[in-house]
Amino acid sequence: MEYSCKDFKVGKCEGEKIVDGETMPLVLNPIEQNKNDIKSLLESLGKNKEWFDNMITKNSAVLLRGFDVENAKNFNDIIEVFGWEDIRYVGPAPRTHIYKRVWTANEGPLSEFIYYHHEMVLIKEFPKKVILYCEIPPPEGGETPFVPSFRVTERMIEEFPEAVEEIEKKGLKYTFSAPSKNDKGSMRGRGWEDAFGTCDPVEAETRAKALGMEMEWLPNGGVKTILGPRSLTKVFEGRRMWFNTLVGMYGKDISSAMMFDGTQIPQHIVKRCEEIIEEESIQFKWQKGDVLFLDNLATLHGRRPSLPPRKVLVATCK
Repeated sequence: MEYSCKDFKVGKCEGEKIVDGETMPLVLNPIEQNKNDIKSLLESLGKNKEWFDNMITKNSAVLLRGFDVENAKNFNDIIEVFGWEDIRYVGPAPRTHIYKRVWTANEGPLSEFIYYHHEMVLIKEFPKKVILYCEIPPPEGGETPFVPSFRVTERMIEEFPEAVEEIEKKGLKYTFSAPSKNDKGSMRGRGWEDAFGTCDPVEAETRAKALGMEMEWLPNGGVKTILGPRSLTKVFEGRRMWFNTLVGMYGKDISSAMMFDGTQIPQHIVKRCEEIIEEESIQFKWQKGDVLFLDNLATLHGRRPSLPPRKVLVATCK
């Protein structure tokens, strides 16, 4: 499968890497300077939908750069060109609906690092694609680093083959506590009422079970969710991905991660995994109008701490 497409020019960005022979992210620029308007972009995407989709799978990340994408409506128009089915976000991040299929990304404090994760990795149904649009680039920091997930699996098996085999066999168990109402002072402050779309505890439990969760009600009106068993890895496109949120939830105040039978995972293994994920990370500086397409089955992603203002919008698709 070739990069060449008569409607796009392959570019470069600072921080890109060659991983297993593929450039991540694949940067696509306007073929001509006078072809950077939104109408030309939508026409080019419409003519090359299958090719573009294949590039997302092939390179795991595709960055549209240099196009005049001005607002959430333009971003939504880009998403709708492809006809991908929308998938509703379920998770702890506080978010606000902006326009049609477009939402804010995590509205937690910009000073906090959002740890690497596959979107909705703990839910039975998760998006195939996560698409991010930069409306206001941060003056400093605020990158969205991503990680080729198969590389984490390869390196963890190389260093801890017995531990990986044991965790894979037993499965993972996660717990997470959420308040009743949204708390935008926390990057994991989404309340259970917003998350499950109801203020009725009975209906919330029904919806949680449909997503593969058990619930325990807390005295303060919040809830503790229990999930498991969950896989350590999953195979997509012939590659074994590190499809979990072990490091992000391990030993935190409001969350935990362990083997499903209650066996604790040694701290040094989790710490080394954290180091490997960081070593394999890829990041670039956001520019206004950037649109980043991530294969959610192949990449973990996060958010670096940032100075304000920063406005990145998101859409998730099957």
